[in-house]
Amino acid sequence: MSEQPENIPHPAPEAQREQRVHRGSQRFAPGEGPAPDPAGSHYERRIRSFQPRRSRVTTGQAEALLKRWPDWGLDIDGARVLDLDEMFGGLPVVLEIGFGMGEATAQMAAADPGTGILAVDVHTPGQGNLLGLADRNGLTNVRVANGDAIILLREMLPPESLAGCRVYFPDPWPKARHHKRRLIQPDFLTLLAPRLVKGGLLHCATDWEPYAEQMLEVLTAHPDFENTQADGGYAPRPGFRPLTRFEGQGLDKGHVVHDLLFHRV
Repeated sequence: MSEQPENIPHPAPEAQREQRVHRGSQRFAPGEGPAPDPAGSHYERRIRSFQPRRSRVTTGQAEALLKRWPDWGLDIDGARVLDLDEMFGGLPVVLEIGFGMGEATAQMAAADPGTGILAVDVHTPGQGNLLGLADRNGLTNVRVANGDAIILLREMLPPESLAGCRVYFPDPWPKARHHKRRLIQPDFLTLLAPRLVKGGLLHCATDWEPYAEQMLEVLTAHPDFENTQADGGYAPRPGFRPLTRFEGQGLDKGHVVHDLLFHRV
């Protein structure tokens, strides 16, 4: 057996973990963090409503993922049906699709600890940021799901398991040729409706006027949803939706934000 030269430095355990966290697209060992493509090729390739963003995971975000992902995170692999009662201790659960960096999600979780939030996104830095906010603020009513919300709804959530759904500032896909990528479409509403309890609230918000108009048209026409507004129009921003940094930047530029609140009938 050859001896190792004594002058070769050996990385400390913390450094070894840091190397493991940041290696290529496989940032985390299995079970330690979100997988790059959790559903793999098990499901048909279709036009997706989201565009994965590549950006560096900070040290703090990586540490939050390593600490909390095993307990509070899950990959959307389509391989099992989730037991939300067990996951959230019997709390009513709201699905949030697309949470960005998670600041608004954390605020809503803190303001309403009696509601569980299943927050879905594909942006690893945002996942780590939200888990860090939840950990530091003791928010045990947040779970972070990594992957495609369509697969989550179709394969992993049982009927009438959700008290509500939130879709705040989804990608507007402004070019006409990309409108087919918008999330709020008849097929999405048909998939979502059976997963909501009767009376469950779908709350959408956007600062893109043409998309707001399409949302209102599609939601009004769908037989499984009913507008909470007697006049059939947009709703005032409810107090439970925080004013986000992104929204504030849009308002500073003169954007008009529209909220849409529809119940499942």
